[in-house]
Amino acid sequence: MNLFDVYSLFDVTPVRAKGCHIWDDKGQEYLDLYGGHAVISVGHCHPKYVAAITEQLRKIGFYSNSVKNPMQLELARKIGEAAGLDDWSLFLINSGAEANENALKLSCFHTGKDRIIAFHKSFHGRTSGAVAVTDNPKIQSPFDTCHKVTFCNLDDAEGVEAELAKGDVAGVIIEGIQGVGGINVPSDAFMQALRDLTAKYGTVLILDEVQSGCGRTGKFFAHQWAGITPDLITMAKGMANGFPIGGVLVSPMFKAVKGMLGTTFGGNYLAMAAALAVIDIIKEEGLVKNALEVGDFIKEKLPASPKIKEIRGRGLMLGVELNESVKPVREKLLYEKHIFTGVAGTSMFRLLAPLVLTKDEASIFLKALKEVLA
Repeated sequence: MNLFDVYSLFDVTPVRAKGCHIWDDKGQEYLDLYGGHAVISVGHCHPKYVAAITEQLRKIGFYSNSVKNPMQLELARKIGEAAGLDDWSLFLINSGAEANENALKLSCFHTGKDRIIAFHKSFHGRTSGAVAVTDNPKIQSPFDTCHKVTFCNLDDAEGVEAELAKGDVAGVIIEGIQGVGGINVPSDAFMQALRDLTAKYGTVLILDEVQSGCGRTGKFFAHQWAGITPDLITMAKGMANGFPIGGVLVSPMFKAVKGMLGTTFGGNYLAMAAALAVIDIIKEEGLVKNALEVGDFIKEKLPASPKIKEIRGRGLMLGVELNESVKPVREKLLYEKHIFTGVAGTSMFRLLAPLVLTKDEASIFLKALKEVLA
């Protein structure tokens, strides 16, 4: 038997990692500015993180959600404290797609309506509901398109209001910063307008912070730059530094009904140990502030080149858009300079480094980029 061949793989086999560095099976060291797709938040193999999971496994690794697990409540409390949402609730699952699925379901339960507004160039996951609100026909099956979804343009408040005025919209879902779509940052004014409009029309505002959350943009959640509070917030990726986890943060306006949501593996003991370690490390090491400072350093020191169109994003969620194909640049960075980066579309590479990235490490990338572009 073989693997179902759906991934384009680089010719690299990582066997060891620490902080922002990875070593392959040939002993070659790489600088990781991709973080496993924004998943590695506190650095690879952080000793406190490793110890927390190891110690938890010695106690109990798994039981279902039919019993009390005080670690879940502790995580909810700490996330609420970090995000300033003490009176909210947390529903735990296993991934970002699941988080968005459950947020969409909650918005429909709450409003009794069945249409969703999403945005062009969005990406919310690959499960049925999540992919239906993702603006990418290549990954939608006919089954996914049965959902009632309307796509609007980012930063077009008038277009959104025209749809909301029809009266059948259960929720509006938007990424804090569009990741896969090209590090597109919605304006603060647009986010504020969305908050006002959804409140005006009795529609749920869902903030997808799966990639942009957990301090990556220089605030715990990206939407906090606009000074708004949505109704539902989804998170995953950096939440447990690589251990599968997802969460929906639920505002007090929603009423929990026994059995309305559920999961087998969500909120398990190992995931809780991992997530609790991550949120403690983020706070203790000041990683939200570090993400902002190092991200600003990269933007400030980006080499001048006619091949670079622009850099956009916040904190350590950055996109460098080129005036040419990104593929050869990314491959040279990986195979010649030994630096991992991500891509978006055909002309942008994404920087989603662990939040522990230092300015010295960022300088290694900046020097390598200058050389590759030259």
